[in-house]
Amino acid sequence: MDTTTPTDALSRNARPPLAQAALGVGVIVLDTQGRVLLGRHHSGTWELPGGKVDPTNESIAAAAVRELREETGLEVDVDSVTVFAMLHDVVAGINRVSMAAVVTLESGSPQVTEPHLISTWQWTGLDALPGPLFGPSAQVLAAWRPDLSIEHPPAHRLTVSATGDGS
Repeated sequence: MDTTTPTDALSRNARPPLAQAALGVGVIVLDTQGRVLLGRHHSGTWELPGGKVDPTNESIAAAAVRELREETGLEVDVDSVTVFAMLHDVVAGINRVSMAAVVTLESGSPQVTEPHLISTWQWTGLDALPGPLFGPSAQVLAAWRPDLSIEHPPAHRLTVSATGDGS
C-alpha cells in the first residue's frame, strides 16, 4: 500500500539529490590536417580543452563550445560539436562522468587565455601524442580512437548516438 501523499512526491521531486558525481566534457579539436589540440597544464600533463558542465541546464555541446572559447579563444558553433561517448569512472569516492566530444576547426589559432592553468596549446599529430596525458583526456582520446592504444585509467563507456536514432 502506497502511503506517499502528493505533497511528499512534490517535495521529493523538488529536492536536489545528494551530490555524488562530477560532470565534465573533453573536446577533441581537430584541424584540417587531422592534428589534435593539446594544452600543457602547469602540473606537467597534456590535456584536451574541456571542463565542467555548468549547472544551468547547459547542454553538453554548449559546455564544449564555452570551455573551448574560455580556454583557447577559439569559436565554434554548437551544431558543429559531436558528442560521441559518455565515460564513467570513480575518483576518491566521487563518480566522474566525462562526456566525449569532437569538432573540426577550419581556421583559428589557439591562445593561452588561462595562463595560471595552461602554459601552451599545440597541434599534435596522432602519431606523436605527448605524455603524460591528463586521465580524462586520455580516456576521451582512447574512446575516440581505440586503435591508438593510449594508456588511460579504466572507465565504463557508453556510446552516444549523435542522431538519436541509433545510427
